[in-house]
Amino acid sequence: MMSRRHAQNLEAVSIDGLPEEAVPMVEAAFQRACRTVSLFLDEPSDTWRVEGVREEGAKEDELAAALALASLMTGLDLVPQRAPVEAEGWLARTAEAFPEQSIGGRVLIRPTHLPDRKVHGRTVLKLDAGLAFGSGEHASTRGCLIAFETVSRRMRPLPKDQLRLLDLGAGSGILAMAAASALHRRVLATDIEPWSVRVANQNAEMNGLKTLVHAIRADGWTAPAVSKHGYDLVFANILARPLCAMARDLARHLRPGGTAILAGLLGIQARQVMAAHRRGGLHLERRLDFGPWTTLVLRKAG
Repeated sequence: MMSRRHAQNLEAVSIDGLPEEAVPMVEAAFQRACRTVSLFLDEPSDTWRVEGVREEGAKEDELAAALALASLMTGLDLVPQRAPVEAEGWLARTAEAFPEQSIGGRVLIRPTHLPDRKVHGRTVLKLDAGLAFGSGEHASTRGCLIAFETVSRRMRPLPKDQLRLLDLGAGSGILAMAAASALHRRVLATDIEPWSVRVANQNAEMNGLKTLVHAIRADGWTAPAVSKHGYDLVFANILARPLCAMARDLARHLRPGGTAILAGLLGIQARQVMAAHRRGGLHLERRLDFGPWTTLVLRKAG
């Protein structure tokens, strides 16, 4: 799958010296234009570097607009540095840096550059090594997958024809695929980016889940295909601000006894996100912290 990407010249865009609270907004801005986005902590200075790789000049207007908004929200002058990247070298480094990885006790992420092999006791999900967002490497994705292990146990006995699942802001579709594999139930996956929708559907087909995972383009709860249903489980691995903004809609569409797994937020933002959802009648069931990132498991009273 990586060979289709060799034709374009690539460049790295990066911003150094970021405080922790600015990282999610800069990361989200880079994700609008970049194929991969990586985060690096400089421990001596306690600051972060956000780096993305994209086709040279790709989606420049989108990147500039997103960084301008992030600058207003953070009060920082967010001007990225740019440097050319050798395509073959980047692909080789990406493959080397994306090994097979076990997450929690049930999921194994296998990049497409590695051969298939039988693994007992784990759900194997194949992903392209070139897709960093939603590849399982980010702490937010890992937190959602680990949280889902516990949540899935109580959902398995529920009648399949009554169980409704949603992955809001699906990216690569990894969470939707994990849920579909574990529960053998259809999952609706949504994303605001057409490219992500296409990739999520391709990944579902590659993993034999085409009939169970259906990805569509949607902005939050605004699409009728999303808002006309109630859900027993909602994944929302996005950012703290949109999570808070959509808290009322989530509470309204979550069925009694339903569960929401929220991520994409920093630990320092967890209280704000919990408070917004508590007003909608959801209570905290579990909190998982991985470095600066936090995953929240919230439940609606039955």
